[in-house]
Amino acid sequence: MKAILEERRQRKEEKGSRTIGPKEGWQVYSSAQDADGRCICTVVAPEQSLCSRDAKSRQLRQLLEKVQNMSQSIEVLNLRTQRDFQYVMKMENQMKGLRTKFRQIEDDRKSIIARNFQDIKDKMDELTPLIPVLEQYKMDAALISQFKEEIKNLSAVLTNIQEELGAFDYDELYQRVLRLDSRLRSCMGKLTCGKLMKITGPDTIKTSGTRFGAWMTDPIASTRNNRVWYMDSYTNSKIVREYKTMDDFVAGVVSRTYSLPFKWEGTNHIVYNGSLYYNKYQSNIIVKYSFETGSVLAQRALEFAGFHNMYPYTWGGFSDIDVMADELGMWVVYATNQNAGNVVVSQIDPDTLHVLKTWNTEYSKRNAGESFMICGTLYITNSHLSGAKVYYAYSTKTSSYEYIDIPFHNQYFHISMLEYNARERALYAWNNGHQVIFNVTLFHVIKTDDDS
Repeated sequence: MKAILEERRQRKEEKGSRTIGPKEGWQVYSSAQDADGRCICTVVAPEQSLCSRDAKSRQLRQLLEKVQNMSQSIEVLNLRTQRDFQYVMKMENQMKGLRTKFRQIEDDRKSIIARNFQDIKDKMDELTPLIPVLEQYKMDAALISQFKEEIKNLSAVLTNIQEELGAFDYDELYQRVLRLDSRLRSCMGKLTCGKLMKITGPDTIKTSGTRFGAWMTDPIASTRNNRVWYMDSYTNSKIVREYKTMDDFVAGVVSRTYSLPFKWEGTNHIVYNGSLYYNKYQSNIIVKYSFETGSVLAQRALEFAGFHNMYPYTWGGFSDIDVMADELGMWVVYATNQNAGNVVVSQIDPDTLHVLKTWNTEYSKRNAGESFMICGTLYITNSHLSGAKVYYAYSTKTSSYEYIDIPFHNQYFHISMLEYNARERALYAWNNGHQVIFNVTLFHVIKTDDDS
């Protein structure tokens, strides 16, 4: 360092009194790193008498700034070095552990490989059933996103409605609802029987039971009576479960259980005015059973009617005799040898079960998927499987038929029960272990006060 300063002094004497430029101020001559990672800098500085104060101050500031920047860089480098050192130490420990494991594996390689292979196979066997579940989760996630958006929109609508209703008194709103309900019932009373135009849905209410069964509500009960009855399987059973409401049915809360005096056949039963009507096992007898008294009120054989898979619907299941009801009363659909196995429609008295009138059709009972009555017209589907549609309609009013084409969505691919409920204007169905409801659209003629 002194030698360098002496050399600069001699150069000054040789040059006379010339002013030292900024480049002849303090400069970093070299930098290096010692064994401990510290930075060593060599600085060349001129004699104070050779530089003007302003030039020295400015160069000193520049030098200090460079030194500060280097110090910061060194500090960052030091932190990174320490962190990397920790990683290296950790990796070294892991490598030591791996060496130990490799030695263990090498010592007993065959047994470990066999055990590990079996463990992996067992885990794969456990995970395999989860693949379709994960696929379902993907679909559910999309549905949830859609539901969230719909709920968001619905919340906004409800908020607006709530703000609008805030201006009305509760009692006033209640009276308005009563008046509207009265007007609606008056309007409904003017509707004559309609013609089936469309079937929409289904709405899945519940998934339960076996592949075949029946469930129903009472079509002529009061609107406050929402009891549901449930009969699982198509034969070899006497147990009927009752639920107070549809919500209880969905939740599985049974209110009463009935044990019938006779087993049933098929799935085409109905509850009508508090009584169950069903086909007695291995016979063509219709039984009327009262839920109130727990006794049989009437039973009567259908003359010539086939039974026990003589003339079932396409799915079988002893579905030879189908008891049903609509706006005009109670009906039974079956087939006879006298009508060459074609569908026969009879209107019966709900109290005595006597046949009031009979119509013979030309539609094969064995080719019918299911059938139901709406306003005195029998509608028949062409299959119980996917792609089914309402294909045939027979009017008891005109004793005539027509081929129609009304599709409906057979969501679960196998329908074993399809019954019309006149009170709810809906079709109840048992679809491969799912209890579903279809909504129907009817073409109506409105009666006015001027009509005769």
